[in-house]
Amino acid sequence: MADFLTKSKNLFAYTQKLRRDFHMHPELGFEEIRTAGIVAKELRALDLETTTGIAETGVVALMEGGKPGPVLLLRFDMDALPITEETDAEYASQTSGKMHACGHDGHVAVGLTVAKMLNEVRDNLAGNVKFVFQPAEEGVVNQDGRGGAEQMMYEGVLENPKVDYALALHLWNSKELGWLGIGAGPVMAGAEYFKITVRGKGGHGAMPQASVDPIVASAEIISALQSIVSRNIDPLKPAVLTVGSIQGGEAFNVIPPKVEMTGTIRTFETEVRETVLKRFDEVVKNTAQAMGCTVGFERRRISPAVINEAKITESVQKAAQRLYPETEIDQGNYLTMGAEDMAFMLEAVPGCYFFVGSANTEKGLNYDHHHPKFDIDEASLPHAAALMAEAVVEILK
Repeated sequence: MADFLTKSKNLFAYTQKLRRDFHMHPELGFEEIRTAGIVAKELRALDLETTTGIAETGVVALMEGGKPGPVLLLRFDMDALPITEETDAEYASQTSGKMHACGHDGHVAVGLTVAKMLNEVRDNLAGNVKFVFQPAEEGVVNQDGRGGAEQMMYEGVLENPKVDYALALHLWNSKELGWLGIGAGPVMAGAEYFKITVRGKGGHGAMPQASVDPIVASAEIISALQSIVSRNIDPLKPAVLTVGSIQGGEAFNVIPPKVEMTGTIRTFETEVRETVLKRFDEVVKNTAQAMGCTVGFERRRISPAVINEAKITESVQKAAQRLYPETEIDQGNYLTMGAEDMAFMLEAVPGCYFFVGSANTEKGLNYDHHHPKFDIDEASLPHAAALMAEAVVEILK
């Protein structure tokens, strides 16, 4: 139908300009007003039916093919992170305390490039393509407790027209430029957020016998939590439990009345998840009680595991093999404990979430995601755009 690899390379200046502009002007979840405005403008310039304001700042555009067929959703996330950038790039963030440290700026630019390329061949597509530019993938939730993907689904993004299949991608700095990860089954972990509040009895640090120390109790809880994965889960089945923050006390000689901790749990399998959550409850409650403290905790599911459907994944693999016949594609050996709310959409419709290597060690572009020095090799942008476009054609044959 089309040589998308050549087309994407010819459009590189367009893609790069967009990516760098988004990178210089990062916006957090549900705040992507500027980004969404540019996205909508570019899509409307292609005469696509475009709707804005979905999930506050999300943008959806429908491309109708020239022949009847299924509806294929392509999702691209737009939000940045609350990180202060430490790169020396000429296009570094101009907003203090905010940074595109995960590659979403590249995803948006890739999505607009894919729309541009597919628009040239839309009459030959046997089906429709629904472009979804999503806010708030990075764990931010609205007042109803929904992140970007959940809120877009709540507002009907999978309907009108009803979506049959879905695709999404991630520029991946854990792997070098040229690597492709396209595997069926689970590829990213499900994630939970938790917050633990341990309450004791405050007092003077020199008279601990008159107090009930929540810091000591919290230390015991943290230590005991680490035994869940190491002693309750099969070593061949992945799971992670991390306490990421602990807040307690303000003075060196005062025992505080309470300590707060937050963290995350990551699992792939339902049985493993249930075991970890059950033991989490038991360990937190019983350890606090043994230390003479009371405890309360809240837990929220951020996303289920990302699970790729076999048939759609095979189509993406075929597309990759056509584009890159000499590339050895990782077809199922790669898993990451990172989480992704695209998992909610892939629970509802069959689809594939794939990875495109974006690191370049020789250029020093190999800092991992969420690092203040994160940056990608922009040569990955046309690779990603060409593969997404080719996958659309393969699925909508």
